[in-house]
Amino acid sequence: MTSAPLKRGFKKMLAEANAVIETVSVPDLPYLQDDPDVVILDVRDAGEREAEGAIPDSIHTPRGLLEFLADPESPIYNDAISAERRLVLYCGTGGRSALAAKTLVDMGYPDVLSLAGGYSAWAAADDAKA
Repeated sequence: MTSAPLKRGFKKMLAEANAVIETVSVPDLPYLQDDPDVVILDVRDAGEREAEGAIPDSIHTPRGLLEFLADPESPIYNDAISAERRLVLYCGTGGRSALAAKTLVDMGYPDVLSLAGGYSAWAAADDAKA
């Protein structure tokens, strides 16, 4: 049984997100990490973060809770996620962080970036340095 095509599948949603968000490359990330006004958000789930590790000093912000953690009116708001700061999001390979970055842009956050290639690219670059 074949299913009917979706009006907005993940490919279309990713294309829409990538049209409005900025990305940062792994080689450029250290320059941002040195800036105290930059916050790095890990939007992967807890199991991924536990199993694979995380970018140092990143804040775990599961994508499923993003809107609640990023909204000052939410009872679970994380004040590290501030519209006054530059936010860099990452996931496993870059897709979820692109969608999450678009969500934050839609919420009104002015300075949001997604890490191109996600944690996988960061870990590969880190391994290449060793």
